[in-house]
Parts: sequence; structure tokens; C-alpha cells
Amino acid sequence: MKLVLVVGMPGAGKTVVINVARELGLKVYNMGDVVREEALKRFKAITPETMVKTSILLREEHGPRIIALRTIEKIDKGLDTVVIDGARSLEELEEFRRLGETVIIAVHASPKTRFQRLLERRRSGDPATYEEFLKRDMVELGFGVGNLIALADHMIVNESSLDELRRKALELFSRLVGNNG
Repeated sequence: MKLVLVVGMPGAGKTVVINVARELGLKVYNMGDVVREEALKRFKAITPETMVKTSILLREEHGPRIIALRTIEKIDKGLDTVVIDGARSLEELEEFRRLGETVIIAVHASPKTRFQRLLERRRSGDPATYEEFLKRDMVELGFGVGNLIALADHMIVNESSLDELRRKALELFSRLVGNNG
């Protein structure tokens, strides 16, 4: 089995890259689904705040691998290639590597570009100020996502248009998986 981990900082364009994978027929597993399920159990609500709090609590209570382990339980082991959205640490990477060949795609955009995108998309929980943006980045970096970005096998730089990002993602997935999805 080949696992393709898509990583990046908030606003870099990971969702667009993940959507290209889906359009190509690849099965995507979102690690945030594990956190959402737990947030509902614990807080009876899914908000940006309960998601961050739940992520932290799960790792404190069960170790840094727990979200990866729970995601792996959901993976259809009969597939040739799966895409993982949301890996954030070296420990999670190790767990995915136990399952099969693991490839990391990092989606990168400058902080200035990412902040502007987050302001424009206006998702619940997106920062309204640059200070909030930096604080959120520090939370992500604290989980270890910077390590995965540094270890990426492929880097998609996203400083241009959505069409350009989609083109780059399509080209990369085509090279990585061909028709083996």
C-alpha cells in the first residue's frame, strides 16, 4: 500500500490538493475526522476551539501517535493508494510508514499569502488578526508539522492561482500513482 500524506500550514492550499486526489478517485482519510468524533463525545460540539483542545487532550492522554492509530483503523487495507490529510508529527509518520510506502507532499505558501487567504475564506476559527494567525501557526508547529514539511518528498509551492495549484497537484498525483488509484 502507498500512503500519500498531504501536509502544510493553515491556508497553504492543502484542501485544494486533497480535492484533486478525490477527483482522481483516490480514497482520502482525514485525521481531523478522528478529532471531530472525539470532540463531539467530550464537548458535544465541534468548534475550532474544541478541535484544538481535543487534539491536545488526545495526545496528552494517549500519546503523540493516537490520532494516526485511530485513522489507520479506518483505512481500507485492500486499496493500492490512500491519501492522508492532517498528519502533523514524526510519530504519526512512523505509524503510517508501518502500514506501507509513505510519500509526503508539502503544500507551501508564504505567511503573508496564507494570512490573506485565511482572511478571504472566512472559515469558522480562521484568524481575524495577524497575531491570531501567528498564534495558530505556533500551535500547528508545536504539534510537529514543520518536521513533516521539512521531510517532504515533494513540495508544491502555492503562491499563484487556484488553477495553477490544481494543475501542479494533478501533475504530481499522476506521477505518483498513475492509474493505480
